[in-house]
Amino acid sequence: MRATGGTVVWIKTTYTADTLNEWSTYYDLRGPEQNAKRAEALAAGSKGHELWAELDAREGDLTVEKKRFSAFIQGSSNLADVLRERGIDTVLITGTVTGVCCESTARDAMMCNFKTIMITDGNAAMTDEDHNASLAGFYLTFGDVMPTDTVIGFLRHNAGEGLAAAE
Repeated sequence: MRATGGTVVWIKTTYTADTLNEWSTYYDLRGPEQNAKRAEALAAGSKGHELWAELDAREGDLTVEKKRFSAFIQGSSNLADVLRERGIDTVLITGTVTGVCCESTARDAMMCNFKTIMITDGNAAMTDEDHNASLAGFYLTFGDVMPTDTVIGFLRHNAGEGLAAAE
């Protein structure tokens, strides 16, 4: 991504003091013990809030904190504004869990008028069946699904042609 002029954005789920009230419907579905565990794990500064140490996060990458499964849904983050300010119109989605945060973000990205590609081998779910069902559902209506090597090929080709990733 970086070698072809793309922008890397790390999305971090963040629990704040307002989260319990602002997303009460979700937290009402869970028990107090589960809510406390999630709050502790996702609070800024906690181990669970850190990016995984083996990720290639670098200076110059962007980090956006989100409060919902989707980074694009109203009230979750300012991701759409951050991308538009930079003239970005295409997003490549990687992460976990395919059918929860990744798919929610990907669907909402398309609904916010971003060209959206889910990276098949860059997302993960609890089972292969869940992963594949999520990707198939996304592909039918919301965007494209490609493996990493294919996307890298397109990025390199388009960078050489002076095109955007999705052209």
